[in-house]
Amino acid sequence: MSSEEVFVFPASFAQQRLWFLDQLIPDNGIYNVPTVIRLTGSLKLAALEQTFNEIVLRHETLRTTFIVSDGQPLQAIAPSLTIPLSVLDLQQLPDDEQEVKAKSIITAEIERPFDLSSGPLLRVTLLVLSKTEHILLLNMHHIICDDWSMGVLIRELGTLYAAFAQNQPSPLLELPLQYADFAHWQREWLQGEVLQTQLAYWREQLNDISILHLPTDKPRPAIQSYQGSTQFLELPLKLIDALEKLSQQEGVTLFMTLLAAFQTLLYRYTHQEDIAVGSPIANRNHSEIEGIIGFFVNSLVLRSNLSGNPTFRELLGRVREVTLGAYSHQDLPFEKLVEELHPERNLSHHPLFQVVFGFQNAPMSALELPGLVPSFMNIDIKKTRFDLELHLWKCSEDFRSLWGGNWEYSEGLRGVMVYNTDLFDKATISRMVEHFKTLLSAIVANPEERIANLPLLSEVELHQVLVEWNNTQADYPQDKCIHQLFEEKVQQYPDSIAVNFANEQLTYQELNTRSNKLAHHLQKSGVCSEVLVGICISQSIEMIVGLLGILKAGGTYVPLDPSYPQERLNFMLEDAQVSVLLTQENLLKHFEGFSKPIISIDKDWEIITQEKQDNPESDLNSDNLAYVIYTSGSTGKPKGVAVPHKAVNRLVCNANYINLLPSDKVAQASNASFDAATFEIWGALLNGAQLVGITKDVTLSPPEFALQLREKGINILFLTTALFQQIARDVPQAFTSLRYLLFGGETVDKRWVKKIIKYGVPKHLIHVYGPTENTTFSSYYYVQDLPLATSFPIGRPITNTQTYILDAHLQPVPIGVTGELYMGGEGLAREYLNRTELTAEHFSTHTFSNKLKTRLYKTGDLARYLPDGNIEFLGRIDNQVKIRGFRIELSEIEAVLNQHPAVRETVVIVGEDVPDDKYLVAYVVLNQEQIAMQEVQGFASLLRQFLKEKLPEYMVPSAYVILESLPLTHNGKVDRRALPMPDTISFNNQDYVAPRSQVEKLLAQIWAKVLGKEQVGIHDNFFELGGHSLLATQLTSRIRDTFQIDLPVRNLFEAPTVEQLSRYVDTIYWTAKGIDKTETTEIQREEVEF
Repeated sequence: MSSEEVFVFPASFAQQRLWFLDQLIPDNGIYNVPTVIRLTGSLKLAALEQTFNEIVLRHETLRTTFIVSDGQPLQAIAPSLTIPLSVLDLQQLPDDEQEVKAKSIITAEIERPFDLSSGPLLRVTLLVLSKTEHILLLNMHHIICDDWSMGVLIRELGTLYAAFAQNQPSPLLELPLQYADFAHWQREWLQGEVLQTQLAYWREQLNDISILHLPTDKPRPAIQSYQGSTQFLELPLKLIDALEKLSQQEGVTLFMTLLAAFQTLLYRYTHQEDIAVGSPIANRNHSEIEGIIGFFVNSLVLRSNLSGNPTFRELLGRVREVTLGAYSHQDLPFEKLVEELHPERNLSHHPLFQVVFGFQNAPMSALELPGLVPSFMNIDIKKTRFDLELHLWKCSEDFRSLWGGNWEYSEGLRGVMVYNTDLFDKATISRMVEHFKTLLSAIVANPEERIANLPLLSEVELHQVLVEWNNTQADYPQDKCIHQLFEEKVQQYPDSIAVNFANEQLTYQELNTRSNKLAHHLQKSGVCSEVLVGICISQSIEMIVGLLGILKAGGTYVPLDPSYPQERLNFMLEDAQVSVLLTQENLLKHFEGFSKPIISIDKDWEIITQEKQDNPESDLNSDNLAYVIYTSGSTGKPKGVAVPHKAVNRLVCNANYINLLPSDKVAQASNASFDAATFEIWGALLNGAQLVGITKDVTLSPPEFALQLREKGINILFLTTALFQQIARDVPQAFTSLRYLLFGGETVDKRWVKKIIKYGVPKHLIHVYGPTENTTFSSYYYVQDLPLATSFPIGRPITNTQTYILDAHLQPVPIGVTGELYMGGEGLAREYLNRTELTAEHFSTHTFSNKLKTRLYKTGDLARYLPDGNIEFLGRIDNQVKIRGFRIELSEIEAVLNQHPAVRETVVIVGEDVPDDKYLVAYVVLNQEQIAMQEVQGFASLLRQFLKEKLPEYMVPSAYVILESLPLTHNGKVDRRALPMPDTISFNNQDYVAPRSQVEKLLAQIWAKVLGKEQVGIHDNFFELGGHSLLATQLTSRIRDTFQIDLPVRNLFEAPTVEQLSRYVDTIYWTAKGIDKTETTEIQREEVEF
């Protein structure tokens, strides 16, 4: 731009924001507004060039650049400017190469950034393909135009070209106002009472606004990259007519109806009832500004309350109120709103809203150029400023209709969904578009339906998730009891080894004889059908004899762990109304208060061994109870899960996840009061295999464990995830000799699986999942290589089991959307013993099945379907926490912490010393030896820095505790309740800390001035103190002046405290001076006190 005089005016509020974003993310094309038009026919180049220069002459915005004064942008308007028309001749190229070359030129131009300080902010390129074929490429920066402006430009382009092609003068009248007049008026008008009234409305409207958590395919990056893609959609005229009719009946506009439908879709995808979307509004409320090219458009935040599952008709009423309220307060620029409300800011997402809904209805005429036929060239939009945008427009003959794909309909609505490719896959967006259409059709059919019950999935999708992916029926011995199946194996393999513990072994025949004798003895003590028998015997052959004896007598076994606190054991005996107790002499001391019969399997064996040895008679069937296992209850009181015989048969007989053979040796490593023992014991004994005991001290010593697996020839092993990870870490080659290794029980860290795959994978590595209430395993995932999913899939249902992922209203959720996992099928427990209410809460009648009275178990686990039908486990419903309006999955933070090379294991919990003041605490076990107390603080800072690079600020724990090991429960899972509370040393100390160096002093002074604060400490966060983007530019501008260094605004987002920023300043200062710190003289050092 020439150095002649320019006219300087303040920038509008909207321009200030775009200018700021340009400072924050320099050299980007995200605010480029490109238009590509193919022109067929005879083109007059001189007339075209004259047309653009006349348009530039008419509109000051097209001659505007931006200069900076005291950190604030100003519009600099040149009195005249000639826009060069760049002509590129591609006529020499063959046809096929021509298209490719044209595409690559267009792509490069669309992505080429503008320089706001030097301009011009409009670029015009003409590609010549032949004498009668041209491509016109316009590119403008959004800071000088908007969608409405495109309508003005297209109109003027047609009118002026038609005149100039005929050598006629411009027929257009001079514009009454220019954009700078509007910017000036806006600042004058928007103050005092007007400003306060508008602000008061929005303050109330947006109080406590939440971030919209759309289910993404990939984890959100710490810094938004703006990479995007598009998907077109069409809504046929018949549907639109029906929507128009509904809108008229309800006294709303079509926009309101479409918005309500889109917000319903978001509600169904996120399960959030508070849905805010951004919506562009033309903001041209005065006729004098209708013909100006400029950046007038404003973003309105439309926040609807979808709570209480209203009917769609009710929701329409709510959306109408919200929209009308927003319209009547539409004059407050979005920038001003952000400045006043200072929402939580970070670089990972847009403030106040992350999803945009636009209904494009700005006036747009057709492009009419004499002698030319315009057609549209589809350009791939590769950028988006949001997570998701949906823009719709009506089909018509105007210029907008040239845009888009191969349209099927010439009437109705067209649209485009723009999505962030860092977050979403194309297939996910295609499904979302289809769900939107299904939803609209359902709304028209029945606007009285409640929004949670409106169908979202097509018949095909419903069939897939309800039937296809649950097709697990297979034959199994459903009408026999466990002991009867065992007795069949005794007939088949009488002399095979059944159990082998501590170098003592019994054959199937011997085991059967011993347990028969015990059964007869128990029957004499009153054990018969469904009598509950407590069993407390340490891991041994006697324990197995005990379990079989109880079942053969007709009873139900209740495992009791002698290491449990006395109070818990007493509670279980009483709660289960145990009428006989089977134990061993050295454990009698735990049961001194027990008044019912006690049998000691060792002390009383002399008497027991005199009983008959034939199989006892009992009138049991497979629906009778086999065992009751106590699991921890959320109330702190354990609850007994009552499991029938047939549920165990479905787990281990003819199953799809494992093929158990008589030649197998199955490890018995789990505690008998943990339901994994069900798989181990009955998996072996109901299949003619050998059960091999491994003691607890061996399982806790990885090298010893690896040795015993080989020595004892074990080839089938189940481990809890915590144990699996420990062994994988220390002895990754331990599992090579196994035929099946199953692991599960809690979220798995992918790197240990990776290690196993690398160092020695067993023949089958299976990730299993299942609550005790559905008998040990419910689903399985064969690990072949590492899955792409962020966490490890739990796979598909095992035989005769159904899994469903449902929302809070028991509707099936779409693929990729989080819901709660429900289980059905033959493995379900009968009930929680003597807890009718709890049973009713968790077990309900299954509604998808044509068999009546099928039940479903509500797991309390969150999950979602992956596109291939595998299920991804996403944590407990109650492991999901909310801090400062952000929803956080603790397992996600743990997964990132685990990536740090110094971290061996970690668990993250929520602390809350002061009610409602929640914070995150990370417990960490280090790889190397313990570090000294004084180093803990330093290491915590390192971890915090590491996390900040990978996670949004709100997910970074504020306290860190270094432990030698994580406390485990009896079942080998992390015991969160036993974690020590953090002491203050591990905290990020947020209290006032005075500046220590000259740089910190100067920075703190600048901050205090810009923020209008008395004093600023070095740990104070700029944005938490009320800083916002415009103040940020002022701040960085003052820092530049004070230190004579160039400090990008982005650095303030990355380092928002005085202490953090002083490190930046320090580094930049020394780099700029080119001085090696060590060689500076004392005098220099004193001057700046670095």
